[in-house]
Amino acid sequence: MKRPTNPRPASRRYEMVEEVLRQNILGGLIPRGLVLLEGPIASLMQTSRAPVQTALQRLEAQGMIRRFSGRGFLVARPGEVLEPIRLDLLKIGLRIPKAIDDALQSRASWERIYETVESDVAACLVFGRYRLIEAELAVHFRVSRTVVRDVLGRLEERGLVEKNQSSHWIAEPLTAQSIREHFALRRILEPQALISAAPLLDRTRLAAVFERFRQAEATFDDDSATDPLARDLEAFETLLIDTCVFATPNERLREQIRRNLLPVLAAERALRQLGLPSDRAAITEHRLIIELLLQDAVPAAAAMLDAHLAAAERRSIAQLKIVAVLSEPQSIARYLTRLD
Repeated sequence: MKRPTNPRPASRRYEMVEEVLRQNILGGLIPRGLVLLEGPIASLMQTSRAPVQTALQRLEAQGMIRRFSGRGFLVARPGEVLEPIRLDLLKIGLRIPKAIDDALQSRASWERIYETVESDVAACLVFGRYRLIEAELAVHFRVSRTVVRDVLGRLEERGLVEKNQSSHWIAEPLTAQSIREHFALRRILEPQALISAAPLLDRTRLAAVFERFRQAEATFDDDSATDPLARDLEAFETLLIDTCVFATPNERLREQIRRNLLPVLAAERALRQLGLPSDRAAITEHRLIIELLLQDAVPAAAAMLDAHLAAAERRSIAQLKIVAVLSEPQSIARYLTRLD
C-alpha cells in the first residue's frame, strides 16, 4: 500500500477510516461512481464494521458520498447521477498514511474483538439478565483468558456488565426504570453539549444532514423509497448525535454521553431487529432540531432536542412492554447465558 509522508493525525478508528477514504476520494484514487461497502473496507483497514459505518455516515453528511438504490454508498455528490462501479478495493491500491496503518495494526488484542462483544452484549439487554462465561468467550474469539478479562473490564467501565459476589460477569437487563434513568441523563447532558457545539458546527454538513432527514420524513410511508435506512431510527439518532452533540469541545462531556448512549441505542437496534415499527414523528423531531440550528436558533434547537428525548423515552418504554411477551431471538451470542 502506498503511504504519504505527512498524514493528518486521527485518533478514533472511525476518524482513521474517514480520513483514508476522504483523501483517496479527493486524490482521485477512489473513482467517482465507485460503490463502497462496509465489509471490504473493514477488511482492508483491519477493523470491525462499526467504525467503517460511522465513517461512511460522516462522509455522507459532508456530501462526499451518497446512498443509492443498491447496497452500500456511491462516491457521488447529492443529486449527481453516476453509473455504479464495482471494483475490488485491494486492486485499487488505496493510499494509507503510515501513522494510520501503524495505529490500526498495533491495536491491542482486546481492542480487536471489543466492539463485537459490546454489540452482542448490548443487543441482549432488552431480553433479560445474562451471564458472560469467560471460557466460552475465549473459545469463541480464539483469544486468551487475559484478553477476555481486558474486554470484560472495559465493558464494566462502560456500565454494560458487572461482577457479582460469585465473580460472575453479569449483563443486567434494560428495564423501564433503567430507560428512564438513561434518558434523564440524556436530557441533562445532550442539550448542553449541543449548545456548546453550536458555534463549531459546519453549516454545509448541517445542510446535508437536514436534507437527509427531510427526504426520509417525506418518504417514510413509501415502500419504494430508495434509501434503505429510511426507517432506521438508530442510524438517524446516531447521525444527529454525531453531527450536533459530539461536536462539543468538552471531551469529558462527550465520553459521559457516549457511555450513557450504549444501552439506549442497543435497545433501539434490538427492537428494530424484532420487527417493531419505527415512528415517523422521530424523524420529524430530528429534522426540526437541524432546521433550528441552521436558523441559528440555538436555544430553541436545544429545547427541541429535550422534547425529542422526552418523546423517545415514552416510545422506548412502550415498545419495551411489547418485547416483554416475546421469546429470546436465536441471534444471541453463544457465550451469553440467560439467567432466569
